[in-house]
Amino acid sequence: MATDGKSMREEIFRELTENILPFWQGRMRDPKGGFFGAADCDGIVDKAAPRAAVVNARILWTFATATRVLGASYAATADWAFDDLRSRFIDGEHGGLYWLVDAEGRPLSDRKQIYAQAFAIYAFSEYARATGNREALGLAIELFRLIEKHAADRERGGYIEALDRAWGALDDMRLSEKDINSPKSMNTHLHIMEAYTNLLRIWRDPALVARQSALIAVTLDRIVDSRTGHFKLFFDMGWRSLNDHVSYGHDIEGSWLLVEAAEVLGDEVLIARARAAAVMMAERTLAEGRDRDGSLHYEAHGDGSLIDANKHWWPQAEALVGFQNAWEMTGNPAFRDAVRDVWAFIRDHVADHAHGEWHAKLTPDGRPYTAEEDADACLAGPWKCPYHNARACFEMLARLKG
Repeated sequence: MATDGKSMREEIFRELTENILPFWQGRMRDPKGGFFGAADCDGIVDKAAPRAAVVNARILWTFATATRVLGASYAATADWAFDDLRSRFIDGEHGGLYWLVDAEGRPLSDRKQIYAQAFAIYAFSEYARATGNREALGLAIELFRLIEKHAADRERGGYIEALDRAWGALDDMRLSEKDINSPKSMNTHLHIMEAYTNLLRIWRDPALVARQSALIAVTLDRIVDSRTGHFKLFFDMGWRSLNDHVSYGHDIEGSWLLVEAAEVLGDEVLIARARAAAVMMAERTLAEGRDRDGSLHYEAHGDGSLIDANKHWWPQAEALVGFQNAWEMTGNPAFRDAVRDVWAFIRDHVADHAHGEWHAKLTPDGRPYTAEEDADACLAGPWKCPYHNARACFEMLARLKG
């Protein structure tokens, strides 16, 4: 096991450059354009699988970041991803991105899920940041303005979940079948904030500054529960919480994204508030969300009883960064030890060293599920892509010292 920052950094670098990125550059790249929509637990690609806007935006973000951080050898894949996202997913009539298309690029779901628009901002702004591409910056700005025009709740704060193709009202606004049909959610607000953070790095427009300031404040005031130290997850229009479930992965992910957002914004009052909230959430995740093997549980009731004790790939990635961020802010060695423990679990159980990428879902005792056992088990799929894991690697490479 890596016992110091230098050796852990070397392991993470190899994981990123030898296991995660090659899987997508090689196995998942469609020679006809874009990226295939799914690969099973054995790495067998489904070339006819539908393609999701969120996944493809995340792929673009990943390879744009790889180009910026690791060098020009990743630029061709970033260009490939950019060309596909703008040509296959953008609605030329009404603007914004379709939610889902088939393998030929025909819309299967033309709704305007705000979550997807946010990830496109995240991706286009990162590509512009890495390459200087002015078209990508223009696309990100256009999406920001569309979100603000159609989805912002100017009276009560925040943003609604989804609209139809022409930006009209929808009865069912759920992000997935597992979610509550609520007009507002933690998840969408978290990733609008993440997207606006990245856009602010290259376009410091006064309107964007104002909207990001309001979004961070509403997250701290409405979404972070100062009593429990967890995120509230689903809300009605007036911000009444609709359940008491706890998502440990979102808590630890949100803890570091809040700090990043406030620091990029540069508001000292919000920075102080975000850091205090982040430490509180990291402490609560450390106390309640970890299993004895160092991994993170998935979801619990408000009383702490587990709803899902499985080990999903993405909370492990977010725990790596979130606990590292908390260690940097507090110097508490318990956070440093948690980073080491979760990295060991990822390296030894989550990373698929046979096929590449990471297993999507593991049993409570750390064994990867097969597709026969669980339909969500895969190496690539409608939600599974090189975003949480690659981003965790990029973050740790920047944060760990030799």
